[in-house]
Amino acid sequence: MIAYVDASVVLRLVLGQPSALAEWSLVDEGVTSALTQVECLRTLDRLRIVEHISDEDLAIRREAVFGLLATLSVVDVASAVLDRAAQPLPTALGTLDAIHLATAQLWRERTASAALTMATHDAALATAARSLGMPVVGE
Repeated sequence: MIAYVDASVVLRLVLGQPSALAEWSLVDEGVTSALTQVECLRTLDRLRIVEHISDEDLAIRREAVFGLLATLSVVDVASAVLDRAAQPLPTALGTLDAIHLATAQLWRERTASAALTMATHDAALATAARSLGMPVVGE
């Protein structure tokens, strides 16, 4: 499976949460936005402050984020992505999710890969992806 992987998937894997993406072993090729790194590292920093995770645990989690992202094709947040994300969508979607969806759409168009699956644990992003004909895993 070729999957667009959003930050919710990366974080659940890195944090070792029991509700992590069941289909992860089926992902042969992964694509994500450069935004995913920012989202993941901000979340880890927030956990450091709010949940008082240790420096060692933080370093391990950050290393895991970088390692996982190194296995994915990372798409820059370029003006084409932002222009697409600013366009009307058939469902309600926040800014960051719109950027993820726009990145997936543009990647699919540029690679002529209709087989791209959205991997997310975010219900709004899943709904928006389905409304554009994209298969979804991970809800």
